[in-house]
Formats: sequence, C-alpha cells, structure tokens
Amino acid sequence: MNYTVSEVLQFVRENDVKFIRLAFCDIFGVQKNISIMPAELPRAFENGISFDASAVRGFLNVDESDLFLFPDPATLSILPWRPAHGRVVRMLCDIRRPDGTLFEGDTRGLLRRAVADAARMGLQCRVGAECEFYLFERDEAGEPTMIPHDRGGYFDVSPRDKGENVRREICLTLEEMGIQPESSHHEQGPGQNEIDFKYSDALTAADNLITFKWVVRTTAARNGLHASFLPKPFADWSGSGLHVNLSVCKNGINLFDHNRSIHNPEVEAFMQGILDRVPEITAFLNPLTNSYARFGRMEAPGYVTWSHQNRSQLVRVPAAKGEYSRMELRSPDPSCNPYLAFALLIQAGLEGIGQNKKLCAPVDGNLFSMSAEELAAYTRLPQDLEEALGLAQESAFVRRVLPTGTLDRYIAAKRAECDACGAAGGREQFERDRYFAEV
Repeated sequence: MNYTVSEVLQFVRENDVKFIRLAFCDIFGVQKNISIMPAELPRAFENGISFDASAVRGFLNVDESDLFLFPDPATLSILPWRPAHGRVVRMLCDIRRPDGTLFEGDTRGLLRRAVADAARMGLQCRVGAECEFYLFERDEAGEPTMIPHDRGGYFDVSPRDKGENVRREICLTLEEMGIQPESSHHEQGPGQNEIDFKYSDALTAADNLITFKWVVRTTAARNGLHASFLPKPFADWSGSGLHVNLSVCKNGINLFDHNRSIHNPEVEAFMQGILDRVPEITAFLNPLTNSYARFGRMEAPGYVTWSHQNRSQLVRVPAAKGEYSRMELRSPDPSCNPYLAFALLIQAGLEGIGQNKKLCAPVDGNLFSMSAEELAAYTRLPQDLEEALGLAQESAFVRRVLPTGTLDRYIAAKRAECDACGAAGGREQFERDRYFAEV
C-alpha cells in the first residue's frame, strides 16, 4: 500500500485504531511483535521502541541487549480478524542499535541490501512463492493432533476436500490485508493445501510470506484446526515445499521472457550462480532436521540439476510467457526465514552475472527413476542438516553475505538442534515434539 508516515498517523486517527503491532522476525524467521497505543506511534517513527534483544533467540547477549524497532509505514495493514471497533493494525519494522545504526541480525535489512545490490547492477529481482501446508484436527483440549483434516488428494473438490472453505477465508483475509493470492487448491497429501502468490519485488514477497503464515495459522485456529508448515510430517505422504519463482528485470523488461530471447546470457549466469551456491545455502533454505526427509521423493529434488518443465529437477524453467517467464527453485521449504533465503538466492544470482557464469547443460530425464550409476554424475543436495551446516560454515560466499555474528549464532543454534535430535534416540518423535506445534 506504500503509506507514508503522515498517512499512517492520519489513518490511525480517522479509523478507530487502538492498537498498533510492531512486528519483526528473529534470524530463524519466527515473527515477534509488541503492541503500542496510538499516542506512542509518533515516538516509534522518530526514536523507535526499545526491546530486550537478549530475550530473542539468536540476537544479542545480556551485556548488549538494547535494540529499537522502527516501523516501516509502507507495511501498514489492518488485521481483519480483530474487531472493527478499536481496530488493530500491524507494521513490520527495521531494527536499529541505540546509536542508530542498522542491527546486523535484522534479516529484513539483509534482504534490503541484496535488493540494493541488484539495483546497482541495473536489475530488479521479482519473487513469487508457492507455499504448501497441512491442516490437522485438534483434540477436545484444543491441542494439535496428527489426524489430517481430510483424505483428499491433488486438486480434489468437496466433500473429499474439506479445506476449501478454510482456503477461501485465508485468501479473502489476505486480500483485505493488501496481499494478492493467485490460486489455491488441495495438494497431494491428505489435509495438504497450497496457496500461490502473484510475483512482487523480493522484500514485499518476503513480507507477504511472513504475513501469509500468520494468517494461515490464525484462520486454521479460528476453524478449530491446526496448520503446520513442517516440511515432512509423514514419511509416506508428500512433504510441504516452498517453491520460489525468480525472474530478473532490466529496464522494465523480464530477461526470462522466452519471446524476447531463448538464451539470454544474464539469465543463464543468474541461474548458474544459484545452482553453484545451493548446496552452501541449503541450511537456510531447509533449516530443520525434518527438512531433509523430503529430498529426493515425491517430486522434491535431490540433486543440483535444471531442466525445462521437468518436475524432478532442482530448478525448472516453466512453459510460461511474457511477465510470467521465470525459473522455479523447488528445494526450499516453508520453515525457512524468507528474508535470509531470498537474500542469499539473489546474491548468488548476482554473483553469477558478475562472473559471467555459463549455464550447465539441462538434465531432461526423470531423476527419480535413474540408477545410482547415472545419478553419480550429478552434485547431490546435503543429506541432513549437519552436512548443510558444515557447507554453510565453510562457504566464503555465505560469510560474504551474512554478518559473522549472525551466521555463527545461526549455526550454533542449528547444531544444538542436531545434537538434541541425535540424543533423543528417535528422529521422528523428536521432530514432532520440537517442531510440529510450532512450525
């Protein structure tokens, strides 16, 4: 909506707004917020609202714990599920230190920097997300169960698809908040759903994804259900992916547009940059121990390959034209921090363009039916979170993009999860106890 500070202040005065939620994400993509009253909003814009950063996992220690939230007026949105009398609105925030400098652990700021780096090269990256999730029943006490909401399958309709009214409510709520869904449908797993978004600039896409997950969880709870973005809740049913569609524009022209050029060197360099760096950034695209149970099965990729249209590949170039021409990265899952994920992907693509990388040959066969000997010719995605963390820690590229303190705290926290999983004795039970109700 791109409100200015003065427009936000006027909106709050004229629309019976009584609570303003100032929201941000920790380095793992978990949304946090504090509510302030309207009288405090001018102070928030001018001086920020302080909070204890030592209480936010992955931020700061107790000896340097003060940080300040500065609301971004362009992100103002009403929360439609709150009462119309005494409205509640939300704004996403930038995070600063007491001296006014940007906090290096603000992952929204890291994405903003990647967008600026692209702009300096005369480029704009557009992102569209396709996000899958499961709906589960709750028990009599309101606690989540592992019972799927329905037994529907891909593109089913009611009565097999019991989620259509929930998806409808989600999409209408998002529209009221200024977010434009493109489509929604039942996915392959029982109780599994997907909602796709129209492309936008990268920062807006990440903001929208954070908002989307909140709306999904809130709407599910209002309907007596539990929404889970766990990548692989069931071994024998489809996992939930976050397919990331990327395109690059220059002078207002989509360089991926096949009508203009079948082989654009900047497009090919951008794609190769991402292909080269995916193993090193997988710890951020797939941040849970559970994430790796999804790879290599049921249309989820397992190797670093690309092709046109082929859904067994890591990257596919769909048969789309004009403004919808793009590449689709199929490995990320919805448990990731989208600000970190998009920042790393954009920087990898920009590196490819800067180094004039040449795109490797496509792999047009079905990787799911290839023999072990055939697959040995291709680079494999990390097999578990521990391997992915090792690649990230050793990566000069990752250390160039992410501040040292942020990277070290992220890796330390995720290594602790790996250790806890190993000590638990059973991975599936650990992941249900640790992630199911929260992710």
